[in-house]
Order: sequence, then C-alpha cells, then structure tokens
Amino acid sequence: MYSLSIIAAFAGVTAALNNGVGKLPKMGYDTFNAFACNYNGSDVLVQVEAMEKLGLVKAGYNSLILDDCYTLKNRSSSGELVADPTKFPNGMKNFTASMMEYGVSASAYSDNGYETCAGYPGAYGHELQDLMTWDEWGFNYLKYDNCYIPFDNITQENMFGRYQRMSDAIAEYAGMTGKFFEYSLCEWGWQQPWVWGKQISQGWRIDGDIKPFWSAITSIIDQASFLWWATDFYGRNDMDIMEVGNTGQGSPPGNLTYEEAKSHFTAWALLKSHLIIGTDLTNATEETIEILGNQDLIKINQDPNIGQSINPFRWGINPDYVSNSSYPAQYWSGNSSYGVVFMVLNTQNSTEQMFFNLTESWAIRAGRQYSVYDMWSHRNNGTAVRNMTLTLPAHGVAALLLNDAGPEPIDAGPPYCGFFYQCSFPNGTYASN
Repeated sequence: MYSLSIIAAFAGVTAALNNGVGKLPKMGYDTFNAFACNYNGSDVLVQVEAMEKLGLVKAGYNSLILDDCYTLKNRSSSGELVADPTKFPNGMKNFTASMMEYGVSASAYSDNGYETCAGYPGAYGHELQDLMTWDEWGFNYLKYDNCYIPFDNITQENMFGRYQRMSDAIAEYAGMTGKFFEYSLCEWGWQQPWVWGKQISQGWRIDGDIKPFWSAITSIIDQASFLWWATDFYGRNDMDIMEVGNTGQGSPPGNLTYEEAKSHFTAWALLKSHLIIGTDLTNATEETIEILGNQDLIKINQDPNIGQSINPFRWGINPDYVSNSSYPAQYWSGNSSYGVVFMVLNTQNSTEQMFFNLTESWAIRAGRQYSVYDMWSHRNNGTAVRNMTLTLPAHGVAALLLNDAGPEPIDAGPPYCGFFYQCSFPNGTYASN
C-alpha cells in the first residue's frame, strides 16, 4: 500500500482532440481475450451473428476489433499489408461488408513498432500507407499497440511523439479523403498517457493487459481512482477489454463470480471506459448477457450531455487517496443527464454493511431528499433522506441513480448540516454547542 498525490490541475488543462469522432466511449467486440490468434473470418462472423441475435448490437455494441493476426507476416512488394487469404478467403473487403449486414463495423489493430505483439507487420514507417489499406478494407477505428518499438536514437521521441506519428497520419489522411479514424492508444500507462493522450487520440490504456481474475479488476479500478479526471467527451481512460463471460473459458480461462462480473461491468460503464466485449458469445450464459446488456448502465456510459467519469468521494477501507490494488476506493459518485450516480463497491471477501451520507457526494443538494433507482434490479427503491445503508455481498456492487424529490422532511431533526463543523443557528450559536 502506498500513498499517491493527485495533481488535479492536469484536469481540463489540455483540450481534447475533437475531429468529429469518438465523442462517446466505444462499444463493441475484440477478438483477443476469447481467441488470441486462433480465429478466422468464419469464427468472427459467428460472433457478429451472436451479437445481433442476443440483442447486443441493439444495445449499442456495433464495432468489432480484429486484434492482431489478421494479415500475413510479410508485406507486399510495394509495402502494403496483405490480409491472410487462409483466414479471409473472400478478401477483407467482402468480410467487413458481411459484418456490416449485421450492423457491426470493422476496427483495425496495429502497432507503434516494427511488428505487432504477435509478430505481424507493425505500422512504424507505414502509417499513411496502412490507413489507406484499412480504409479500403472498410475499417474506421484503430487500436494501436506498443511492441517492438524502434530505438530512441531512431525515433528521437518519447511515447507522446511516437504515438503522434499515427495521429498526424490520421489527420493527413482525413485532409485527403475527409475520413477520420478513431484512434485508441494501447501504451499500457507507461508514460502518463492520461496527461497527453487527449491531444492526439480518443482513448488511452491506463495499465497492462487485463486478466479474468478479481485481482486484475481491482487493480485497474485502483488505478482509475486516481485518474478519473482525465475522462471526458472525445478522450477517456481505457480500462481494457472486458472479461465478463470468461469464467471457465477465454485466454486464460477466468474465475470471476457473478457478483464480481457485475462489479467489473459497473465500474467500466460508470467510469466511462470503452465497453468492449471479449468472450465467446456462442456459449454465453443468461447472466453474461444480462450484465453486458444492462441498459441503465449503458445509458450512463453513453450519456450525450455529460462525458465525465464518476469519482471516489471516500475510499472506505483505506484512508482517502491511498492506493491499494486489492481494496480500491469503495464509494463513488458523479453527475449524469438522468440523475446523480452512486457506485458502492464491496471489495471485502464477506458480506458487508455499506453506509454513506448523501452529502459526501458533491453532486447532491444538502437539505433535500432523493428518490432511489437501482440500476441492477431496475426498480425504484423508495426515498433516501441524508444517508443510506446497503448490504452488499462479497465483491458485490450497488449502482444507484438518485433524483431530487423535494425538501427533506421538516421533522428530520439534527444533524442540521452535512458538514457539521461551522454549522450555525441564525443567532450565531454553533449547532454543536
């Protein structure tokens, strides 16, 4: 456990790149967590068909990332990427057209270096050329990795400059064609992309690759608890592909419980990360589809009017602003077009009573009562006055939407202020006296 300082002044200092794409978090599917390199075009179309059949396309998951391993390992004689003819026998353009018949667009994966992480051609030195190829194939989004990077004395750039090469190429290509690619950085949080990423992209990874275990989920939430301020329209922290559905399967097979999977999805949705499915949907359980299709949470993630993430107002187990990758911040809130959002996360290994005062959240008006809507049970749960106590299972979560229901009852009595210190009667007598 260690203490982290927050330089909140970073928040909002750098304007986000607004080139007309990526205002809201991306929703879609990525092949990596479920299949790694072991897929072909037919396998992917089966997933696309499942997305449509299970109602996930309708829910907003309308893109699919071919995450590595879709080309040959050598470029053509003219330096172009070559789609693997064994995996895609009808050609990449026909393949992406087939996806679009289900309402799902194609997204590319590439790398900032000589090779991708799996050893296929990277885009270094071929940025504009590869954008032309991807556009011809029907791609409109780019996940950009960070393997096999050139020596420093070759690029003479740090991570910002290395990733800016592709951003500049995207701008150049848009000048030629009018088409902007949405651009997402997979830099693994090496060099504070949350500070500079918004200048050149619409998203940036904040940590290494996710794994389908509770310890991986809590570690990422812990990281995000100090970086929430960087997320807004057109630029956001990317908490990585989701592992919902990978219990007993995936690469590697996972072991998330139902409650842990709900907590995982809730955090990703309310912190305004991309929502990218990474499981084999052909054998998805009803619980998996229930989680991935939660429209109440998706509505907050895709809020057209408020782009900011929720943020912690109290850490709970740990002192505030203290990092703990196993027990991250437990009490979170934020604003939305639909009410004040609360996320309460039980990071302990047992059922716990979770208590908080409403006025601990900056978004709540003191002296008011609030109607409570549960975004998992999808029911109205009465009215809250001043505080709430929740019973949550081990590693469970509450996702609540509160709306102003008028002044608190006249007979509510003391305490008279949410912040008791300096609370005073009109005659100048402190309420504490």
